Amino acid sequence: MWVHQEPFFTNAGYRFVAYDRKGKGAAADELELVAQQLKLERFHLVGTAAGGIVATDYALSFPRRLLSLVIANSIVGVQDEEYVALMKRLRPAPQFDALPVEVRELGPSYRAANPEGEKRWKALAGHMPTPKTRSRITFAALETIETPTLLLTGDADLYSPPPVLELVQKRIRNARAIVVPACGHSAFWEQPETFNRAVLEFIRTNSGSES
Repeated sequence: MWVHQEPFFTNAGYRFVAYDRKGKGAAADELELVAQQLKLERFHLVGTAAGGIVATDYALSFPRRLLSLVIANSIVGVQDEEYVALMKRLRPAPQFDALPVEVRELGPSYRAANPEGEKRWKALAGHMPTPKTRSRITFAALETIETPTLLLTGDADLYSPPPVLELVQKRIRNARAIVVPACGHSAFWEQPETFNRAVLEFIRTNSGSES
């Protein structure tokens, strides 16, 4: 799914690592195993959608590993009762789940303008269950994150619309937030140039002497 990102970031001088989640056990532990096997001491972590839940859990569980954290188009996995209720109001079951996946996860602007891109996205997209978390993700837990954080969402994201992004931004200290125009739940795919530039600028700002 990261075909629009890998060449961009490697050309910018970064090592780009993507992996397939197995979906067993805590996803943060699985990511930590990947980091250990690749001998990654510190790194920038980017997660989108369910991967944003993994990234949030990892930041809570292994904060010293991270140079920066990017969470894109994600509900983040907050378990506070009022937030869970909000998610249910935004995406009422079973009506929402009955929608085609491309309607749920690609914005109307993209689907109208790029039918070939929609077709390619559908061919690559697979279903992964909500990841198991190592930590209990709550608003109070988000307030403990000290890793420099960038939050992104699309203005037409049905999962994490801008007001939901604001709720998360208020809890993570010094977090930056970007709303991508004419974009649904897959900014990295629908608006890769905007997504890539924003992430690159952010990680360069927070790289120190490492990349």
